[in-house]
Amino acid sequence: MTTAPACPQCTMENTYPDGENYVCADCGHEWPMAAAALDADDSDDAVVRDSNGNVLADGDAVVLIKDLKVKGSSTTLKMGTKVKSIRLVGGDHEVDCKMDAGSFMLKACFLKKV
Repeated sequence: MTTAPACPQCTMENTYPDGENYVCADCGHEWPMAAAALDADDSDDAVVRDSNGNVLADGDAVVLIKDLKVKGSSTTLKMGTKVKSIRLVGGDHEVDCKMDAGSFMLKACFLKKV
């Protein structure tokens, strides 16, 4: 048995299929089943892009496009610093990397692919 997804409007899980739509019994919101299937596929294949829109992959080399202050430290990562062999991770900060100053998690919007 397949389970209906949570309501995208109120996030309650009291939903049911009705014809070609899902219906939320709590708020009355209806949305097509095809859109729910597409949303599930998009979350599995999240594409990480740099500041110029280039697709990033594990092992790529990138350059910082602006100075970044490190929270909780007096360290500043300087613009133009090259980072080799990045690793993509899930979450708010998409890129995990190691530099001379240590290991950092960075947002892809502050990086440019080399």
